[in-house]
Amino acid sequence: MIKRIFAPVQAWILLQGKCVGCGKNLSLGQKFDLKDNSQKVVCSCGRIFIFDKRRGKYRRAHLRE
Repeated sequence: MIKRIFAPVQAWILLQGKCVGCGKNLSLGQKFDLKDNSQKVVCSCGRIFIFDKRRGKYRRAHLRE
């Protein structure tokens, strides 16, 4: 039940380009280029995101990424 509440809020925060944990702008994080036209972004709080350059959107990284 809690996931139903938090998931839309986290998606909205990611659409704004902010970290879902600390709220900082993800453009300020460390960026590493990946081979599939995307970037791995590490926030200062340690959360890892993937930025898709084609779509211009962020998403949370999976454990294997």
